[in-house]
Amino acid sequence: MDPTIAKGQPGRDQLIFPLDVPDLATAESWVKRLAPWVGTFKVGLELFSAAGPAAVERLVDVSGTRVFLDLKFHDIPATVERAARAVSRLAGVRFLTVIAGGGEEMLRGAIRGAGDEIRILGVTRLTSRPADPASVVAVARGAVEAGCPGLVCSGAEVAAVREAVGAAIELVCPGVRPPGADAGDQVRVAGVAETIAAGADFLVVGRPIRDASEPERSAEAICDEIRVALELRANSGE
Repeated sequence: MDPTIAKGQPGRDQLIFPLDVPDLATAESWVKRLAPWVGTFKVGLELFSAAGPAAVERLVDVSGTRVFLDLKFHDIPATVERAARAVSRLAGVRFLTVIAGGGEEMLRGAIRGAGDEIRILGVTRLTSRPADPASVVAVARGAVEAGCPGLVCSGAEVAAVREAVGAAIELVCPGVRPPGADAGDQVRVAGVAETIAAGADFLVVGRPIRDASEPERSAEAICDEIRVALELRANSGE
């Protein structure tokens, strides 16, 4: 397995690995191990609370990629706008999440605060909870109408969301599991190939990589599956 070759394989940019770890040293270790196969590293509440904003720029330096900052902002519009503006001053943030059901003004505030370099993702419904696909689509439509350029939804609803919002909106799907993987605390899960086939742009895959006996090989295998699924999707549209 040659990491230099693997780094250039299609499928890498679609793979997001969540750094759900308690400290920056552990996060750096995972980044160094997986950077050849992971296009974006996700920083959530646990790591951000432990290491602070400076962790984002450090991880960008270590990985050579941009960071997905998953803070799920949900507050009054002015507060969210100011918080997003503070995030915009961090170098290397690719995505920032807000709760899509927070209302049009809150979403617009987040978009204004984030500026042109950061993509605001509206989180439709947490994958740890059951959901009616119709309600997820309704929330997705509202977020797009408010100006969100991207959404977070599960693979279970991604086809319906894609049909509702069109091709230009970026769709990020957590709760993705290879065959035989434990669903953990996720309720709405889907496979790698089927989620890409249904219209996802990015997949968040954590435990199936982190808990594998050989995480690098697991990440490589998922990249390969994404690449094949992307080729099949492109060919089906010809």
